Amino acid sequence: MLTEFLGNDLGKIVNELEKLIITLPEGSDTITAEHIEKNIGISKDYNNFELNKALIQKNVLKANRIINYFDKNQHSNPITLTISMLYYLFSRVLLYHFIRDKSRKNIASELNINPFFVSDYELAARTYTPSEVVRIIALLREYDLKSKGYGNVSMSPGELLKELVYRILH
Repeated sequence: MLTEFLGNDLGKIVNELEKLIITLPEGSDTITAEHIEKNIGISKDYNNFELNKALIQKNVLKANRIINYFDKNQHSNPITLTISMLYYLFSRVLLYHFIRDKSRKNIASELNINPFFVSDYELAARTYTPSEVVRIIALLREYDLKSKGYGNVSMSPGELLKELVYRILH
């Protein structure tokens, strides 16, 4: 959650962790998602992980709520990070389709993910055919270019993200 919200600036992460440690209750040595959300302002309902989950489930309402939140909080939710996270998801879903040994351990090893997340990829593979995943990856490339100004002169990052998610889901 921290790196998704703060990026990979170690100085910034250390500062936020120091703040969290100060706010921990007496005797507690564990930082939870609730601590991060309350003290840093990361919403556990509106982040890239929840967007991935909504897209895997084809939950149009939840995906649109998240995208609307991202549009209103573009500084905290840059489009390039969201597109990168979506590429990470869908490139692994494509790999999943072509793995012969579908055992949980092998899938986790082949996709280089924690075994806990294998069920997400199983669901995503049932939701999206290989040809749909290839189409989505092409969309991600197209919208990545548009977000950088190539072929786009007037759409805001929020509008681009809304259109991208619509095209992924429909």
